[in-house]
Amino acid sequence: MLIRISLLIAIVAGLAAAGLGFLKVKEKIVTTMIERDEEKKQKESAQAERDKTKKTLKTTQEDLATTKKTLTTTRKELETQTARAEDLDKQKTDLTTQLATAKGEREIAQNKLLAWDLIQKTPEEVKVVISDLAKTRKEKDVVLAENKIFARDNRALKQKINDLIGDTETVALPVGLKGNVVAVDPKFDFVVLDIGAKDGVLERGEMLVNRRGKLVAKVRIASVAADRSVANVLPEWKNSGLEIMEGDQVIY
Repeated sequence: MLIRISLLIAIVAGLAAAGLGFLKVKEKIVTTMIERDEEKKQKESAQAERDKTKKTLKTTQEDLATTKKTLTTTRKELETQTARAEDLDKQKTDLTTQLATAKGEREIAQNKLLAWDLIQKTPEEVKVVISDLAKTRKEKDVVLAENKIFARDNRALKQKINDLIGDTETVALPVGLKGNVVAVDPKFDFVVLDIGAKDGVLERGEMLVNRRGKLVAKVRIASVAADRSVANVLPEWKNSGLEIMEGDQVIY
């Protein structure tokens, strides 16, 4: 009897232990299944997120490619428009220059027309007037040259007459006559000048000797050659302490 009771107790205890183990195993299995389902869910979620990210990345890459293409097109259009704008600016500048030139030419033409209106003559008549004026100027130059010759001959003739009658009157020389001293003889007080008859120099003509704006002496022409003349130094006009030197200027 006691053995049965002990056996029953042992069986019950075994069943209890087995039930307790089964419960623990079941709990472990349930926990594992829950963790598996959670990991599966997370994996599926991660997979979906990855697919979404890949899709977004692909869309972004496509958008980037489209943007690059659009940017390239826009840049080309910008370059085209810039070149066109520069061309238009150049055309504007050229047209402005042409307009300014045209205005200037128009003003010149208007001034010429106004000038013709003021003189009330045709171009052909003006040409005749200009030709007559040139002819008159030439004739005037000839007359002036002849007058100079007549005046020189008159002075020479007057000098010869004075030589014959012994007149000591000072002879007038051409106004503004200038020359230079090229030689000096201090012993006999005469100088040689680089001007002569072709310059209008006459005997007994008197000239002042000048050195850098200072009066040095006065001379009287004694003899005249074509391009040279000899003059005597007048003692009463010779400044004390100053001697005539080569290079001094003579003026009338």
